[in-house]
Amino acid sequence: MTALPLIDGLSSIVDRYDGFILDLWGVIHDGVRPYPGVVHCLTELHNRGKRVCLLSNAPRRIPAAVAKLEAMGVDGDLYDAAYTSGEATHEALRDPPDEWHRGLGRNLFHIGPPRDNDVYDSLPGHRRVQTPDQADFVLNTGIDDFDETLADYEPALQACLARKLPMICANPDLVVVVDDKMVICAGELARRYEELGGEVRYHGKPHAPVYRRCFQLLGDLPPSRILAVGDSLRTDIAGANAAGIDGLLVTGGIHREELGSNWGEHPDAEKLGALVEASGHRPVAAIPGLRW
Repeated sequence: MTALPLIDGLSSIVDRYDGFILDLWGVIHDGVRPYPGVVHCLTELHNRGKRVCLLSNAPRRIPAAVAKLEAMGVDGDLYDAAYTSGEATHEALRDPPDEWHRGLGRNLFHIGPPRDNDVYDSLPGHRRVQTPDQADFVLNTGIDDFDETLADYEPALQACLARKLPMICANPDLVVVVDDKMVICAGELARRYEELGGEVRYHGKPHAPVYRRCFQLLGDLPPSRILAVGDSLRTDIAGANAAGIDGLLVTGGIHREELGSNWGEHPDAEKLGALVEASGHRPVAAIPGLRW
């Protein structure tokens, strides 16, 4: 296998691209604050006229994601557009794209915290119910508390399975880094539901529809001139590969423990190569964090 190039900053490859699709959690911020150097990097991209679309598997709608960024000090002037898996989920419930979604029904059982209610609370005709017995389908946006585990949700998943409820997963991520702590996401609950025999449909990375939307938001640039930056081989890099664009892996995110590296430092090249090889997904290069 050819060794994966390791770069220190985005400036070394920026001239190859006109558009950038940037992940949020693990790249822009850690759930609490922006990573060091991120605001400076976004400023440099903006000053060079590069188009930037933020693409997150956050299971909430765009205004909520933007408000969180603003509260962290990431100004809206530093990027051109944003899109989330929560927005994609909302759109699929509002305007069903296929027979599967059209057949879901209107009564939903929500697994997830109140902060994600914006995915469905403005949908005409949909009604949240309190138990799986009352539901037509289950909407999974993740765990309520960052200290919870998969075992905490086994009873709810079993109850949904007993009703044979189809599940919509509004965040395909398995885990996310929150203030240097690894936390499970909706994707892990969905993985377990499928393992039990449940039926799941996903909205977000690495699935094609969210990339098509980002291409539109970037102004339909040639794919060869777009770079996706993310910290997950399974979602960010796999999604970029499938969409026909280059992907840059941030090693300081969810793979940091596997790589045994400190944040902001390059991992061991052999460990990184083995991880990439095992994943089956290929970035064009790796960077410790989103920095200039």
